[in-house]
Amino acid sequence: MDVRTPHRVTPLTRRDWLLQAGVGFGALALTDLLARESGAAAESTPSSSIGRSAPWRRPATARSVIFLFLEGGPSHIDTFDPKPEVNRLAGQPLPPSFKPVITPMGEGRSPLLASQRKWKQHGQSGIWVSDWLPHIATCADDLAVIRSCWSNGLNHVGGVCQMNTGSTLAGRPSLGSWVTYGLGTENANLPAFVVMQDIPRATVAGGPRNWGTGFMPAVYQGTRFEGGPVPIANLSAPAEVGPARQRAKLELLDRLNRRHLASRFDQSELDARIKSYELAFRMQAEAPEAVDLARETAETRALYGLDQAATEPIGRLCLLARRLVERGVRFVQIYCGAGSKWDAHQDIEINHAKTCRAMDQPVAGLVQDLKRRGLLGQTLVLWGGEFGRTPMSEKGNGRDHNPYGFTMWMAGGGVKPGLVVGKTDEVGLHAIEDRLHVHDIHATILHALGVDHSKLIYRHQGRPERPTVNEGQVCHGLFQA
Repeated sequence: MDVRTPHRVTPLTRRDWLLQAGVGFGALALTDLLARESGAAAESTPSSSIGRSAPWRRPATARSVIFLFLEGGPSHIDTFDPKPEVNRLAGQPLPPSFKPVITPMGEGRSPLLASQRKWKQHGQSGIWVSDWLPHIATCADDLAVIRSCWSNGLNHVGGVCQMNTGSTLAGRPSLGSWVTYGLGTENANLPAFVVMQDIPRATVAGGPRNWGTGFMPAVYQGTRFEGGPVPIANLSAPAEVGPARQRAKLELLDRLNRRHLASRFDQSELDARIKSYELAFRMQAEAPEAVDLARETAETRALYGLDQAATEPIGRLCLLARRLVERGVRFVQIYCGAGSKWDAHQDIEINHAKTCRAMDQPVAGLVQDLKRRGLLGQTLVLWGGEFGRTPMSEKGNGRDHNPYGFTMWMAGGGVKPGLVVGKTDEVGLHAIEDRLHVHDIHATILHALGVDHSKLIYRHQGRPERPTVNEGQVCHGLFQA
């Protein structure tokens, strides 16, 4: 029996005819989408004329993004934002003038906790970096440090969700999905959006929704790569299955899936699964080489810390991220400390000493390696968590969540190097100057990629949805003139 032929044919009702006709019109949109993705894949530079007629396109300063997400919330006042006033007032209650509008879990009653860090200015820019990050400190002149970030997420689930999707509530597309939707891919044989985490079995707060597509088609979601020596499971076909046989199997599966999809056209997950099989087949040719870190020199592997047990997990992912962006992957997100390992409600000295040690050399190695290969100028590197931490103590020797003011930094991708933007108050609790909300940060990232966040629209139930939830302003001061 030919699987392309139904078992029996029944006359179409008027309702069925209109339904199938509607599906046919939907194919026109799909054809246009595929054409745009093919056009994006053919671009040799961000300023290529292909696709510039799209209303959301503008001249780009970056082609790719690597987002180093420190899940759990690193303490800004112990890393990039020194606050001598915290140490001067240590042991005393938070002065009334600094009380937050909505208090974190500690409710402001706990005394201020002194920072035990030693601080030094680095590079010609004189950016302050603590002794917890000696390797990143050597990259100070490549960084644009933003000390005035703020968000709405008081807890990890809401905070991580907002930093990824713009909303503290689930249901919106992730930033990487918006990038994929707006720009397509530069390499049809690799995913456009890749997500990795240093602790494979850890659960990121909120789960896969952080790299999901919300109300957009599932085809734009992030593709999970694993840590360890085999980043992509089940990629290689058995030795007895050759390319022709594999292609025939895929074509049969495609026919069965599309027949199943015909009456379920509103389930984008089915369409995404069909496309994932096609992508997996193409990846079997190119991905093994892309993820083979053994091709790197011993010097490069040591630069990322692959020769040390403490730094190897994140070092491996950072090196893999570099290999992916140089092969055209648009958006790579690495969860450093997956499972909220930066969450230091107690024993912050022990917690942050360990997490900084694991991340510092690999991240510095990534920036240095991109720079020496001529890739930093076209790759925007973003570092930060879902929020910072309070100057008040919790449980005697820890710090609570602080979404009111915290630090992130960017490097490359047209960002002005050796720059400090904004500031927090004297104890590091509130952002008070040049404040950048999560929506502003997202707008700025999209701006670097050549996307106008106010014009990139996906219509959901008749409503024009935008990646920055109809808010956000680009921080133009971050970019070189």
